[in-house]
Amino acid sequence: MEILNKVIVITGGSGGIGQSICKEFLKESPKAIILADISFKDLKFENSALFTKICDVSDELQIKKLIDEVNIEFGQIDIFCSNAGILTLGDEQTSNENWNKNWNIHVMAHVYAARKLAPEMIKRGEGYFVNTASAAGLLTHIDSITYSTTKHAAVGLAEWLAITYGRQGIGVSVLCPQAVKTNMTKGRENDVAALDGMMEPEILAQEVIKAVKNNTFLISPHVEVEGYFQNKANNYSRWIGGMQKLKSRLKGF
Repeated sequence: MEILNKVIVITGGSGGIGQSICKEFLKESPKAIILADISFKDLKFENSALFTKICDVSDELQIKKLIDEVNIEFGQIDIFCSNAGILTLGDEQTSNENWNKNWNIHVMAHVYAARKLAPEMIKRGEGYFVNTASAAGLLTHIDSITYSTTKHAAVGLAEWLAITYGRQGIGVSVLCPQAVKTNMTKGRENDVAALDGMMEPEILAQEVIKAVKNNTFLISPHVEVEGYFQNKANNYSRWIGGMQKLKSRLKGF
């Protein structure tokens, strides 16, 4: 997928990873980039190709409205980055409200975008989805059952889209980083996800651009993650045991 003169939508665009991806895309001279989020308080840069729209991605009607408005105002959407995310810690006692919120933002938001856009992309034989998941979707997050479970589902969804529509001109990438320096991770520099260090979002964004240009499915900007993932696949039980030891060490029991 060439980015020149393309129309790009990025959800979760009010800060962090979303804005960093936006800045990298802008270097490639797109026709327009539309940042979408529930509010905008921290947009610190301007560009003639940059626009913002309010959207709650957990609401399918709002995603439909966002896509319809962009189609009318800017033309067809070429690249849709479904990037919005939250982090709530907890175990199986986590409230249904938090479960539903994580599920709707981390999984159903991707579904809603694909449900609306995939038929349009198939009809013209071109389009691209970049779905933000997490290394927790390949491994796990030992402090959050909701984050781990929904991010695993997000990876599975991206796989399905790539398998089903890849031969019909639709590209799919799934972004699976560990800790990245954003507001979500502020104050969590010693958490398990940051054991291999906190990545600058600008570095992650560069990997996203490379993946889109090369139609690379897995974007794993932390090189350690693929090794951990291979260890998991090679001996699942041993990997579980290692994670148990890690959790015991970090929690002091």
